[in-house]
Amino acid sequence: MKQTELSFFSEPQQLGTRVVKKTSVKKKKEEEWNSSLPAAAGPAVLTVTELTRRVATLLEGEIGEVWIEGEISNYRLQSSGHHYFTLKDAHAQIACVLFARTAATHSSLSLRDGLAVQIHGTVTVYQPRGQYQLMVRLIQPRGVGVLQAKFEALKQKLAEEGLFEPGRKRSLPRFPQRIGVVTSPTGAAIADFLNVLHRRHPGLQVVIAPVRVQGRGAAEEIAQAIEDFSSGVSNIGAVDVIVVARGGGSLEDLWEFNEERVARAIVASRIPVMSAVGHEIDYTICDFAADVRAPTPSAAAELLAADGAILLEGISLLVKRLQREVFLQHTHLLHRWEQGKAASLFREPERRCWELQQNLDHWEKALDTTLRHRCEQMRAMWKTMVSRLRRHHPESLFQQATHQQKALQRQLAQQMVYQQHRLQSQYERLRASLTALSPQATLSRGFTITRNQEGKVIASAAQVHPGALISIQFNDGHIDALAEERKRLRAEG
Repeated sequence: MKQTELSFFSEPQQLGTRVVKKTSVKKKKEEEWNSSLPAAAGPAVLTVTELTRRVATLLEGEIGEVWIEGEISNYRLQSSGHHYFTLKDAHAQIACVLFARTAATHSSLSLRDGLAVQIHGTVTVYQPRGQYQLMVRLIQPRGVGVLQAKFEALKQKLAEEGLFEPGRKRSLPRFPQRIGVVTSPTGAAIADFLNVLHRRHPGLQVVIAPVRVQGRGAAEEIAQAIEDFSSGVSNIGAVDVIVVARGGGSLEDLWEFNEERVARAIVASRIPVMSAVGHEIDYTICDFAADVRAPTPSAAAELLAADGAILLEGISLLVKRLQREVFLQHTHLLHRWEQGKAASLFREPERRCWELQQNLDHWEKALDTTLRHRCEQMRAMWKTMVSRLRRHHPESLFQQATHQQKALQRQLAQQMVYQQHRLQSQYERLRASLTALSPQATLSRGFTITRNQEGKVIASAAQVHPGALISIQFNDGHIDALAEERKRLRAEG
């Protein structure tokens, strides 16, 4: 078995460098604040808002996230679902706020006055009141343990980001050829892993990335080793699967596998990652982030290396199945061969040729008849289309339209003459009737029209009183008269 040892370690000077950089940032902020002050000789005058913002920047930048414990008092639950309370001990107190969204993840914990709790949160300043407070991220009864609380908080955070979703995880290769292992080279975990692996499949190649699996800085080494395996750096080469392994231990011993840096390196890996950390009862963030979790390093080796005996048994079954399929195919082909030998083609090939020749002649005649019939159909169709096209030719259509227009013009002229004569005759009849019935015609026959002084026609003698002035109209003029006496006509009888 070929093994390659790769040493990944972080320089201890880096921690000091980070501290120096943090201090320089603080000084830089102080210099910016000082430079913002006016250059006058008098003291700088700030607004309340400016001072509060400076206090908030100092508290949130220098303190940030903390763990504290104390007793709840002045607890109140708003209708919005937000929780407000004071956390106090014997000598001090601090205002706390637990927002509804965060409180939804702590539904099993009933908050009340007098409850002793441990809280993880961020120190902030509520600027409208100028009051510093603790924005609660995680809350638990006192005595549960800070490490367990941090574990649950990180697990919840990464789960909300979707890092533990089953759909994101990949399956392991069925027969890996090269396995990368991130573990301590001197621990029992790698010994058990290699023991089981080479007993089941001696030909597998293992590349070990030696890292510390406990203590400060171990998480950075583990994450870096996973990233190196994923990128396939030149001194490592490509591997088919990455195994993160460690033996059992307490929560404190396994804590480096609960760091966010390790979980994100596993998720970002381009190569499937298997977690084999601790015993079967131990669960770490690494287990949830990995594509596959193995209860122990030995179980990881069993999952990766197929058992030789089982493989040989499977191959034997496949060979038997292949032999059976070959036998069946051979029998089938032999049967078809026998059928072919018994066919007339082999027994009387000349007769078969004659039959084919006759069939060919028959189909040639049928084809010729079909072609002739089809040609006649096409010719008749062509003549029909030509005749139709001629009828619908623009010149023919134009001539038809011209003849139709002339015929319509003749009909219109005749109709107009007929209507004119009919209307003229009707007019003459009406004119004669109106002339005969007109008052002038009546006057010409010797009749007169008598009117009173208002010009109204007098139709009865009763309408005229003696002494009244009347006007009598004749055919050729009118005269005015004075009525002297009214006499009634007697009917002859």
